[in-house]
Amino acid sequence: MANNVVVQVRGLRVVRGGAVVLPDLTLEVRAGGVTGLLGPSGSGKSTLIRSIVGVQVVDSGTVQVLGRPAGDARLRTRVGYVTQSPSVYADLTVRENLSYFAAVLGAPRSHVDRVMHEVALESQARVLAGRLSGGQRSRVSLAAALLGSPELLVLDEPTVGLDPVLRRDLWDQFHRLAARGVGVLVSSHVMDEASRCDRLLLLREGRLLADDEPAALLARTGGRDVEHAFLRLCDETEVAA
Repeated sequence: MANNVVVQVRGLRVVRGGAVVLPDLTLEVRAGGVTGLLGPSGSGKSTLIRSIVGVQVVDSGTVQVLGRPAGDARLRTRVGYVTQSPSVYADLTVRENLSYFAAVLGAPRSHVDRVMHEVALESQARVLAGRLSGGQRSRVSLAAALLGSPELLVLDEPTVGLDPVLRRDLWDQFHRLAARGVGVLVSSHVMDEASRCDRLLLLREGRLLADDEPAALLARTGGRDVEHAFLRLCDETEVAA
């Protein structure tokens, strides 16, 4: 993978329900940092993420993940994916959930204890997932995605509805993973989370408005924060059109 590129999207076009969601998208995601995919609801973030993890039908273009076509079976243990809604079985304990997912992935059972420690769920190991708080269920989903030591972690709106302390703790975890060389792609519609990212991809109506570091983006647009910068880029796009 040249220059640590873990995701390479070229000319991606996706149509859903007769509507063009992504008309012609090109971008890259690199390992060793947290890349934020930001944009308002309906901008195409989830469709892009689904394309990256290989569960979205695409009309044209290419999506390469870790040097292979998105969805390639050989990526199963190399890519961790966390959906918007926690993906856990309510009638299983935390440990049972993670043991099940480890078996599906073919990950060593020893990874179950490791990931519970990484997301601070050891004290909840014997608790039924259905009795956990929303934030705790989100951490179980993250733990499941970390099984098998993925090289790329894709997170779709992972902090929605979480309290500020848990949001901080999760972002700290994302940066620890990135420091280990994992590629981390996090989508969000909350612009104040942009400051937590090493690089930003700003999406609007399926089009990439910016691909830059937060400080460079603010310097280029003269924005006081990323939301202000995003609005300026929107205005510039409308004028150019």
